[in-house]
Amino acid sequence: MSSPTHDIETKGSGNVMAADEMALARMGYKQELNRELGLMQNFGVSFSIISVITGIPSLFAYGLNTGGPAVMVWGWIVVSVFTMMVGLAMAEVCSAHPTSGGPYFWAAMLSRPKNAPIASWITGWFNLLGQVAVTTGISFACANFLSTVCTFKTGFEPTSRTTIGIYAAVLVAQGTINTFGVRILHHLNNISVWWHAIGTFSLVVAILAKAPTHQSGTFVFQTFIDGTGGWGDRASHAYVVVIGILMAQYTLTGFDASAHMTEETKNAAMAGSIGIVMAIGVSAVLGWFLLLGLLFCIQDLDTTLSSPTGQPVAQILLDSVGENGAIVLMVIIIGAMFFCGTFSITSNSRMMYAFSRDGALPGSKFFNYVSEDWKSPIRTVWLACFLSFCLALPSLGSAVAFSAATSIATIGLYISYAIPIALRVIYRDQFVRGPFHLGRASYPVAVISVLWIAFISIAFILPQINPVDAQTFNYSIVAVGIVIFYSGGLWILSARKWFTGPVRQIAAEEMGIDVMDPTQARRFEETKEAP
Repeated sequence: MSSPTHDIETKGSGNVMAADEMALARMGYKQELNRELGLMQNFGVSFSIISVITGIPSLFAYGLNTGGPAVMVWGWIVVSVFTMMVGLAMAEVCSAHPTSGGPYFWAAMLSRPKNAPIASWITGWFNLLGQVAVTTGISFACANFLSTVCTFKTGFEPTSRTTIGIYAAVLVAQGTINTFGVRILHHLNNISVWWHAIGTFSLVVAILAKAPTHQSGTFVFQTFIDGTGGWGDRASHAYVVVIGILMAQYTLTGFDASAHMTEETKNAAMAGSIGIVMAIGVSAVLGWFLLLGLLFCIQDLDTTLSSPTGQPVAQILLDSVGENGAIVLMVIIIGAMFFCGTFSITSNSRMMYAFSRDGALPGSKFFNYVSEDWKSPIRTVWLACFLSFCLALPSLGSAVAFSAATSIATIGLYISYAIPIALRVIYRDQFVRGPFHLGRASYPVAVISVLWIAFISIAFILPQINPVDAQTFNYSIVAVGIVIFYSGGLWILSARKWFTGPVRQIAAEEMGIDVMDPTQARRFEETKEAP
């Protein structure tokens, strides 16, 4: 593998810019976008969206009940290794195609021309499913933690209905920022990066320093808990382990954000790829640090599992630093969740906007719209909020609705990652490597990545609580099935006759138009009108 540090640090800025333009020219692209971001800014986008301080607290209760500390700790390491494999495989594709499009674009670029439409169609629908579900997971967790902190020093008792109401308010706030605050999103991202990094470190240091006692290493590294209602006895402990890695895998998603920023990043063919790998690596280490800190500071396991707050993490904070300190630390977690959810809607709405331009969304003519005043695809912003709200409604009557939403997010996003990686393997004869490549390891890493994604896609649709009834049914299979049935049926009946994929969008990028930037919508429309 070429040395990323040497490539970035030893070249003068003029040479780097020239190299970027030459890389785009090699692919037939013209450089017109302003390249203002460096490696750290590119890394920061994915790091902020992965957000370990969002993912781990969100599913901490699930993790404790589904395998307990041993599965949480060791499962995190296993998942981190395989996620790094996926990231390395994606980084190769990103280096070869350092353009602003995501998996939906890559699928078309890496296919044979005749297969490009169906490849991008399938990838786009799975990506859309994952994007909607990940927004649900993030923002609903934010609402849950807001409900919890409102119980501190008050008589407030949250219910499923009040939490849904708070969730709606969170989505409205995040949607409003994405509607009117496009100009400040870049600055918010910088704040978010530091909030996540300093906030996570401060939280762990605070609870470790102030906790009255600490759990033993035996408890943290060897304790297995089957709180699934008996799946360990009915099936096996291995079954509990498999479904228990959801917390880690759900947390380590969203690193494709670095690819979306490549046309605004200096030395993009290297920096975008390194941004993906760095985001996974740093998040894996920081996440393990957070996980160990929380587990070592559990004071009483039974009290933590049955916490009156409804959130084991909140109970750990209360037991470690007291009520006043817990409020401060909860604000750090909630702030990180709110930032993460805001940028998730940003990404979600951009993907829907791009998809609607190709007519793939129902009502595409309505959603293919950008506000000239606010330079934002406001209709898809609110579509993203609405769909995410709808996906959380089963929480009113299901004990496992939240974990199902996170399963949907993980399955949808990772399948959309797997398709371009698989196409890179299938059509490797036409793949032109970029400066970031794995050499002889390229093929096995890509194959391992696809196999891992196939494994987790099956694992996360399995029942999570025994016995299975209307309350405990894992409805992720329903959501995934609906998308497969709808997108596959529509393709067979109609879309295969008119859907061409992002062909015009790729042509627009060749002229230097960032198709994921709604402010350039007018220029893109002009390319569609051109003969």
